[in-house]
Amino acid sequence: MDQEAASLSSAIGARVKHERQTRRWTLDRLAEATGVSRRMIINVEQGIANPSIAILLRISDALGIGLPSLVAPPESPAITVTRSGQGALLWSSEGGGRGVLVAGTKPPDVVELWDWTLAPGDRHDSEPHTAGTKELLQVLDGTILVEMGTQPVTLEIGDALTFDGDQPHSYRNQTTRPARFMLTVFEPGVGSGRTDHA
Repeated sequence: MDQEAASLSSAIGARVKHERQTRRWTLDRLAEATGVSRRMIINVEQGIANPSIAILLRISDALGIGLPSLVAPPESPAITVTRSGQGALLWSSEGGGRGVLVAGTKPPDVVELWDWTLAPGDRHDSEPHTAGTKELLQVLDGTILVEMGTQPVTLEIGDALTFDGDQPHSYRNQTTRPARFMLTVFEPGVGSGRTDHA
């Protein structure tokens, strides 16, 4: 784990532990609420795990804080500026692909803004988000294939897509050049007590 990833893991771990303890939840209760193992929760809190986006979503949803709040710098003011290169790198591939959460809002209606790069051959599979989640994306460079259930859609530079994020979906680059896209995820009602994952 490089310095940047270690620093982010440590900050996420501290926030998870703080939020869990504020609610007076045991490790077992958080594990039960998320469907994530107790051992993984411990590793996340200690900052020694490199959890997937799916695991971070489960934890942030169960705590009712949303993913952007989980990975944001402490004490975010009313106006938050994320400078180039300072977003939270939450996914990477061996080929150089990256999924960076660059901005987001606080609950209850969480909006996430992502900057994704897929190297040739990269594929990112996403579990279904909570019911009512919407995703919007626009391709900035290259070509990507978005698969939603049995509906594959090929998108090229400038193409945009809106779809329900509460179903399994994936993003793929089947070409020989890198592809880049911006992704916005709207997840309503985070922290409203719902724990339903479609």
